[in-house]
Amino acid sequence: MKSASKFEKTAARCWNLLNEGKPFTPIFVVGTMTIFHFQGLLQGEWFSFLISLLFTLPLFILYFYYDFPLFLRNYLWIPVIGYLLLFESPDLALWGLGIGLYFFFTVFFWGTFYYHLRIGTDWLNFTRFWKLVLKNSDSTSGNAQEQLPKFLLLLSVWDGMMTNLSTGELLPTNDYFIFCGVVFALAFILHHFLFDWKPKQYDSFTAGEPAGEALNDKVVVIVIDGMRKERFYEANTPFLDGLMEKGTEYLNMETVYPARTVVCFSSMFTGTYPKEHGMKSNMVWKLGIKVESIFDSLRKVGKKGKMLGIAHLVDSFGSDVDTVTAVMHKDKADRNIINKAKKIMEEEDPDLFIVQLIGTDQIGHSRGVLYNEYIEKIEEADRLIQEYVEWLEAEGKMENTTLMICADHGQADGIGGHGHLDEGERFVPFFMVGPGVKPGEKIQEKHSLVSMAPTIAHLLGAPFPGNSRGPVLNEALKESWKQHE
Repeated sequence: MKSASKFEKTAARCWNLLNEGKPFTPIFVVGTMTIFHFQGLLQGEWFSFLISLLFTLPLFILYFYYDFPLFLRNYLWIPVIGYLLLFESPDLALWGLGIGLYFFFTVFFWGTFYYHLRIGTDWLNFTRFWKLVLKNSDSTSGNAQEQLPKFLLLLSVWDGMMTNLSTGELLPTNDYFIFCGVVFALAFILHHFLFDWKPKQYDSFTAGEPAGEALNDKVVVIVIDGMRKERFYEANTPFLDGLMEKGTEYLNMETVYPARTVVCFSSMFTGTYPKEHGMKSNMVWKLGIKVESIFDSLRKVGKKGKMLGIAHLVDSFGSDVDTVTAVMHKDKADRNIINKAKKIMEEEDPDLFIVQLIGTDQIGHSRGVLYNEYIEKIEEADRLIQEYVEWLEAEGKMENTTLMICADHGQADGIGGHGHLDEGERFVPFFMVGPGVKPGEKIQEKHSLVSMAPTIAHLLGAPFPGNSRGPVLNEALKESWKQHE
């Protein structure tokens, strides 16, 4: 299977400038204003264009700094209404251009053209995708309910400034400065008093000491990217169901905020949170996590870990990732990943092997999670995991191996939305099976995916990663703990 090329890695980073909501807003507004005033710019209106942008900059910064997740995005219409009441009516032609360009980009370019080239969705994907854009609640540019009030206000303010400059006013009115102050105060109040649903974080580092000597020869982790928990339970997954019964399932395993793939994987395999490992979205400004990973811990004891995943994950873990191209037909993606997973295990035989299956996440983003196609991808993952585990058994790789199956995040309605922890995102499927793992156990207590790194370190006899905060999942490993004691 083809690896992600240097071009694909670079293209993925560039695409995230448009995919992630925060950078999209200023890029889109600047582009729309440039198109709308293109003729005037050719005639020398650059001074008023740039000076007006300068005075609009505080609002750009505000919308980049704050998230406005979930229901907080409803309050974004208050500044728009305030602007309409206090200042001149906006240019409706500019608004029309902005709205038209936005839905062209999200519904046709992204939802149809992009997904057709990348994963082979049909040319009629737009007939469903527009609904997903309207319902989407995540942190991407496809969140229409968040993006519309943001860019309409920014366009109105910027264009209004240009109009004032054309009449000889070099400075905004006092009303504008008061307006900006009220918008900043509103944002602060909303986030200080209402943004209260982030998962509670562990304050202290992982307690205790690792086992010292390895309890397992290997740990294999299979992450079904974007698998929504209740949809997993609804799917026909006989092999995964059987594994759960042989092992320990965590019924309230919580992901991290923001629930984006790069963020979640970074937390899962460092044992800590975005504020420490530095990965705060899928868009990475500076490559490489800031803390030790489980791969670093294994190197300290002469062991090897390897991750097989898409190009995004190189941004966090560098050469510890063996990439797969994400540009392949949706019905071939996971099959090709499993084929490559076999090859890596044959040729490199890592002590820790992490495999990311991407088909479920891809179909959630392109077709939605509440449709049959999403269930079908989960069922396909079940069959492929069965094939892979049975192959490992035949190769003698499962004799003293713990297997972890999980999702990095769930998905909400809309464009397979994930990021802001809407319904369906927060709690993920997670279970372990292997020697020393208590069979048939169902753990109700809330846990976090940051426990994965210290648990893996414990099983493989490695030190905990330096900033690991999650506790070892010792409920599952009761037999192993008894042996260790």
